[in-house]
Amino acid sequence: MIDRKEQLSVTRQAQLLGISRGSVYYLPRPVSDADLALMRRLDELHLEHPFMGARMLRDQLHREGIQVGRRHVGTLMQRMGIAALAPQPGTSKRAPGHKIYPYLLRKLAITRANQVWALDTTYIPMARGFVYLTAVVDVFSRRVLAHRVAITLEAIHAKEVIERALALYGAPEIVNTDQGSQFSAEEFTGAVLAAGSRLSMDGRGAWRDNVFVERLWRSVKYERVYLKAYDSVSAARADIADYLAWYNAHRAHSSLDRSTPDEAYFAGLPPVKLAA
Repeated sequence: MIDRKEQLSVTRQAQLLGISRGSVYYLPRPVSDADLALMRRLDELHLEHPFMGARMLRDQLHREGIQVGRRHVGTLMQRMGIAALAPQPGTSKRAPGHKIYPYLLRKLAITRANQVWALDTTYIPMARGFVYLTAVVDVFSRRVLAHRVAITLEAIHAKEVIERALALYGAPEIVNTDQGSQFSAEEFTGAVLAAGSRLSMDGRGAWRDNVFVERLWRSVKYERVYLKAYDSVSAARADIADYLAWYNAHRAHSSLDRSTPDEAYFAGLPPVKLAA
């Protein structure tokens, strides 16, 4: 974002982008090996018991002989972008000042492809460090329409992945997300609304609609990520892309009558009306 070779000063570029000049020069401290190991275990526990918050996760870790405080667990959960799935106002931390859109899926029958898309982001551990995976999923067919692996949790990545899906498959009727800052930022919401889709955001009592995305994350991690130890971001990108291509084309789902997501998606598209 900041171009140090640009004639415009760094200070002025920071002002135009609305960021602190100090953040341009700040070098984040690397995550310690102990915290990376703890984050990996928290991720596994979150997949197994998504209802657990920081206190319950701390207690579970204590039973495993890992001494850690609730606040430290909460800090790592925030860094990973995970939160307990429970009836609450959103499953991700919202940003002050961001507009929150109403939840549109309550009692909605989802009967066709491209009716509702969902976006979510998950933490992906590597041998050293971690990355984030954001995906656009067709709710009817469970098909992954686009994805992106990035090293930060920012709105620009959500915007790029939804724009890729829109370019490939057209606009859905509804795009559903949680209330996370990357999904409520204007650059993301503007891209969705400009395509003619309606925005929906999980709210109080709507947590069950995130379960099928959690199942996707579980499949990605247990069937591929946890079997690997990615030594670079490029290796993670290539391997996750390979898995998702296989997931769409070859992984049968009991909820889809043993069809693959590809089969369910293309069968569920509305018929094309031919010109007379």
